[in-house]
Amino acid sequence: MSKSRDTIAKATFEVVATKLVQALEDGTKVWPLPSPPITDPDFPPRSPERDQDLISQGLSMLHADVGMFDRHLSTIVDLIVPHRMNLSDDPFEVHQKWLGRRTDDVAQRMLFCIATDWLAQAFDPSAPNTDRWWLAVALVNGLASTPYGQPVHQGYHLVESIALAERPGTWHTQPEDGPQNMGWNPNAVVPRTTSVVAHDAGVEAATWLLNCLENDELDRRLLLMEWVKLLLERPALIEPLGLVDILVRRAEDEHQEVASKVILCLARLLEYDQEQGLHVAKILHGREELLLRRGMADVLTRIFRRTGWEAVPFLDEMLKDEDESVLAAASATVGDLKFLDEDVWADRLASLLEHEVPIVRRNIVLSLRDYVETYPDDVREIIPSLWNDGDEVVQIRLRELLMRMDEIHPQRFAKHLPLLKPERLEALWMTMDARRQGRSQLWKDWLSNDGPLPESIAPVHDIHQSTGESTEELPDLDDALNMLDDTLGFID
Repeated sequence: MSKSRDTIAKATFEVVATKLVQALEDGTKVWPLPSPPITDPDFPPRSPERDQDLISQGLSMLHADVGMFDRHLSTIVDLIVPHRMNLSDDPFEVHQKWLGRRTDDVAQRMLFCIATDWLAQAFDPSAPNTDRWWLAVALVNGLASTPYGQPVHQGYHLVESIALAERPGTWHTQPEDGPQNMGWNPNAVVPRTTSVVAHDAGVEAATWLLNCLENDELDRRLLLMEWVKLLLERPALIEPLGLVDILVRRAEDEHQEVASKVILCLARLLEYDQEQGLHVAKILHGREELLLRRGMADVLTRIFRRTGWEAVPFLDEMLKDEDESVLAAASATVGDLKFLDEDVWADRLASLLEHEVPIVRRNIVLSLRDYVETYPDDVREIIPSLWNDGDEVVQIRLRELLMRMDEIHPQRFAKHLPLLKPERLEALWMTMDARRQGRSQLWKDWLSNDGPLPESIAPVHDIHQSTGESTEELPDLDDALNMLDDTLGFID
């Protein structure tokens, strides 16, 4: 062992030992600990009688298993050091000072590696080690202290392993085998497990851990919500772990930061149980905190796509909000109404023309392309009303739409042009002439009845609509390949 490695190892070991004792003390505050999910019938488990006995046992194992410590230290250092050195260089020598300033980070990663090792031994199907179980579950509980970093990403995987009573790192699903794999056998029949199965005793232990976080300080509750957001990706664990009940309770949390994390879980919750998801959404929507109002406005589109008409009351209330950010997000979501009822959508756009907040009127332009395609006659006169409003931002956004309409459908453009205020057309004429000199004069002549209707510039291509039926005659293969060569530039 090099001198630099020995120095870093000693400093790290002292920090790891100190943090291990502290984590075990914090993890055993809720006593007793849950029973091990997997046991050996020949060796019935003996639960620890005192928390101090468990702490002493964990510290003794750390001192006894030096090889495990060195192995994890090498892995962690290779993972976190900047890779700006030769492959033959020793990272402990090149980055000794850099590692010395990050001893706490190395120590935290080390503790999670130790918890993973202990949990893997506790879930060994041939010889489960119940002593390691008590240490592992207490250590995971103690390390779950901050809503960022290792407690989120690595801590979640440990909680999932506990709920499934499987060793950490077990890949629960396998990809489909195919000819892209060298060892593929098309005639082989391989049994595959594509879904997780919750373990009854493991669920009890994981629920105990989630309850410890839920009934603790703010940072632990924030970490709980990060775990819940990830656990919602496992539908088989939602009901056993009571995640829906946790979301309902945390939606009413006294701290708005915790409740705002529930908003990020609404999409998955609505997919799993729409009734419960709407119940949680109504709780969050009824709160007055600005952070929550903005958060609900941000996810309104997701709610629309999963609940349909049930999201319309949320939209109506948000459009009456006093905060401009909420109004901006809600008005941008009005376009989702077209998937429910096009007439309702168009009427809602028309109703927002007189809104007192400029950002709401500006967001109407986002839906105008679809509106023009659906209602080319514009009987609601939304385009003239927006143009005559005088908002410079609206005119800039509308200008490109009107010029594109002039190029493709002059007849449609001709219906809107007489309704536009003449004193506001100068910017449109300047931009039109900048693109094609003399184009504006053709329209001026048409307005004064001194010229014909200008012709379209860009040809209108009909969009092919598939009938879902196969054609009677297929093209020759050589002709198809030649067409690909001509259009895509393929080289033989």
